[in-house]
Amino acid sequence: MLSISNLSYFIGGRPLYENSNLHIKPKDKIGLVGQNGTGKSTLLKIISGDYQPSSGEVQKAKDCSIGFLNQDLLSYQSDESILNVALAAFKETLDLQSEIDEVLKQMETDYSEEIMNRLAKLQDMFEANEGYTIKAKAEEVLEGIGFKTADLDKPLRTFSGGWRMRVMLAKLLLEKPSLLMLDEPTNHLDLPSIQWVENYLKTYEGAVVVVSHDQTFLDNCISSTVEVANQTLTLYSGNYSFYKEEKKERMEIQQNAYENQQQMIKQTEKFIERFRAKATKSNQVQSRIKALDRMEKVHEVVDDQVSVNFKFKFSKQSGRDVVVIDHVSKAYGDNVILKNASARIERGDKIALIGANGKGKSTLLRIIDGSEKVDGKREEGYNVIKSFFAQHQLEALTLDNEILQEMAQAGSAKTETELRNVLGCFLFTNDDVFKKIKVLSGGEKSRVALAKTLISEANFLLLDEPTNHLDFQSVNILIQALQQYEGTFVTVSHDRHFIKGVANKIWYIENHEIKEYPGTYAEYEVWKSQQVEEKVEVASKPAPKEKPTPSKDQVEINKAKKDLKKLEENLSKLEALIEKLETQKEAVEQKMADPDLYADEPKLKKVQEEHQDLHRKIDDLNAAWESLVDEISALQE
Repeated sequence: MLSISNLSYFIGGRPLYENSNLHIKPKDKIGLVGQNGTGKSTLLKIISGDYQPSSGEVQKAKDCSIGFLNQDLLSYQSDESILNVALAAFKETLDLQSEIDEVLKQMETDYSEEIMNRLAKLQDMFEANEGYTIKAKAEEVLEGIGFKTADLDKPLRTFSGGWRMRVMLAKLLLEKPSLLMLDEPTNHLDLPSIQWVENYLKTYEGAVVVVSHDQTFLDNCISSTVEVANQTLTLYSGNYSFYKEEKKERMEIQQNAYENQQQMIKQTEKFIERFRAKATKSNQVQSRIKALDRMEKVHEVVDDQVSVNFKFKFSKQSGRDVVVIDHVSKAYGDNVILKNASARIERGDKIALIGANGKGKSTLLRIIDGSEKVDGKREEGYNVIKSFFAQHQLEALTLDNEILQEMAQAGSAKTETELRNVLGCFLFTNDDVFKKIKVLSGGEKSRVALAKTLISEANFLLLDEPTNHLDFQSVNILIQALQQYEGTFVTVSHDRHFIKGVANKIWYIENHEIKEYPGTYAEYEVWKSQQVEEKVEVASKPAPKEKPTPSKDQVEINKAKKDLKKLEENLSKLEALIEKLETQKEAVEQKMADPDLYADEPKLKKVQEEHQDLHRKIDDLNAAWESLVDEISALQE
């Protein structure tokens, strides 16, 4: 369908591509990956014809249509409603509708057979184009990516850039081009919308090439991966997870080949050096010099999977309760965010706040921070030191400061060496630290702002979309840093790979209340899917037949049976929880048996507190267990 042959593209003498090749077949689902600056977006613009290659060619089939979603569309504006903008995808069908309207107007005065035949022909064409369903299709796609029904008649101009980008995505999806190219489509989507687009792309009839830093999104909707690196394109025949494993194997093979070649080069150079002056060996020496010149060099592997060891320091440890929200309400006019909502954040909680845009996640984050006025009670715990990261803080960076200067002004009292070590974890090495903030990309500014947040010695972090503008490598670094963080944090994010890596609790807003799932995101996904299946099962069951009214004695017997069953279920859950805590207590006691622990007083104190806390919880649960056993025994008599 589309073929790229011997592609070279230079920017100011620097090659982005040299003699690169790629073939895109119908129905291919390709993920384009690589570090920032390697030329992923540039390749899409070359394919679309926006840029011309320095050499080589891009050939496409005559019937190949291309649809391209790129960040330039953020600036597109129109006074048309978003529904009409999306409907523009059906231009041919809309033109037919206009012709039909004109013919109908003519028929008010002209009843000739000719005009009747023309109307019939136009209506047949309109029906063949499924013209009667295009509005329903447009509404389905717009609502699928997050718009409410009431929004569809509002002018495009009244929406923010991110929402306008969603409209352009809807229009492209409705156009159904042979080749659909998407540059960072998830940047402006919330989690439900991302999942909707994933499902849409899985069954998309044409080919798809997508650039994204959302690893879970790529895993769920692509079937092959193309890596942009070293001025070339390398194809991997699987999704992103397959690519990572396959690349690891290829890197091992390449590194072994590199080391073997280097050994052979050293031996050859020794021979040349040793016998260069001997006339009897001159032919052999010249032969080996020519062999070295002709040799195709194997490059040493540069591993972009950075491991970091981020040492956090707290001047104070927070109390057990970090923030308590009690019967809090918040509304903006008629838009109710929370109503009598309550929640508790405890020391050590790693909370991911998820859900659709407009549900109030960022508002809740500000309520937790204490910067948003509310009705109700918000209490901050003892010794809580907060640090808040949000995208608007990128604008608060001092543009004329060098990166190292900016970090030094974060108030952490770290030495230059310590700051350099921290910046190294965030991919700023050597002279990078002297770059001015004003020359940095959006992703680089995000890394600086995140580094400032993490060195603030805060024991409680609030992170609003911290992975925006970050590439794979930077997201993985942030995950590692937060995994090593011993404090408490709440993060708003739509990046499932990130959430899976850092969260031990999931929060979401439902019916104006704060709901909590006490586990990881992977566990939450399983639980959520079970909830959906149960709802579908209940909805598909036929209505129960009307049963005869039971007697009073039968009602009491049935109630006793239900009560007994419920108590037995609670007893089983309680026993499982006690067993889990006993296991945790044994692990803590093993730590306490280590003589080295008693040389570190802060660590000893923490372990002892943990042991006491577990002991208290187990005692409370045992008391509850005894009470339940008594109740069950009484019912069984």
